[in-house]
Amino acid sequence: MGRCILRLHETAALVAWMITGFTRLPGRWLRWQMFCRATFTVISLTGTTKDGRTEPVNVYDHLSPDSFILGPPQLQTAIDHLTRSGRYDRIDGHGRVLSARGEQTVEVRGSRVVL
Repeated sequence: MGRCILRLHETAALVAWMITGFTRLPGRWLRWQMFCRATFTVISLTGTTKDGRTEPVNVYDHLSPDSFILGPPQLQTAIDHLTRSGRYDRIDGHGRVLSARGEQTVEVRGSRVVL
């Protein structure tokens, strides 16, 4: 009987520990390590053309079809490509970066990514 109660407590403790591994902490998203390895950027961008018109920019339209995780360095590379190609004179925007360090605000000012 004592062993059964001990096993029951051990099982309950293990289940509680596993459940807390998937709960949210302030500023974190899915704190389990597997989910914290990637960096995601959720951002709204506006491009200004040479003639002064503005239009929304979706950087994923200019990346390979398999691209879905975009961190700040990759975002900067895509913005550099779009401005060097002559498509846009400048790109601006704002959004959030999600990573193992939690959420951060990100801005794009004058075609430069600023964390």
